Amino acid sequence: MIRRSRRAVPAMLVAVLLLALCVAVAVSLAQRLMGAHEYLSYDAVAAELYETRWNDLPVLIVGVVAVVLGIVLVVAALWPGRPVVLPISDSDQMSAGVTRAGLRTALRATAGTVKGIDKPRIKLRGNTITVIGESRRRNTDGIAEEVCATLTRRVQEIGPPVRRVRARLRPSKTTELE
Repeated sequence: MIRRSRRAVPAMLVAVLLLALCVAVAVSLAQRLMGAHEYLSYDAVAAELYETRWNDLPVLIVGVVAVVLGIVLVVAALWPGRPVVLPISDSDQMSAGVTRAGLRTALRATAGTVKGIDKPRIKLRGNTITVIGESRRRNTDGIAEEVCATLTRRVQEIGPPVRRVRARLRPSKTTELE
């Protein structure tokens, strides 16, 4: 159960391009019907198109641009996106999932329970979880390993497929004397 993200950006670009074209045509037709000075003259566009031949250079350029744009849009549509819902362990033949944001929240709360780490941030990249946090302690030996062990246990409880947990600590602006 890996739901993939939608391809909103390519679809929105095509929609905006088509909307701009439709607005230009509608404005031109409205100006022509009202007898006002046309922003985009239908007669000028029609005369230019009638004079253009299939073997002219502008036709070739527009055709190549259209083909390249079409290929880019098809590749963007077929390229798999980041999973929105990650599968969790399917015990008792039941499939369930957790969102990426929900997993980050759960792991942030778990990392916050480790003594010595403040303000943990969780990054999910592929099958790797990276924890970046601050520590007010001067001696941070073993805290990163403890965070990794705690999050590894928590990930095994939740169940999404994660291969590696990494932790990085940086000193806080205010440090304790521990």
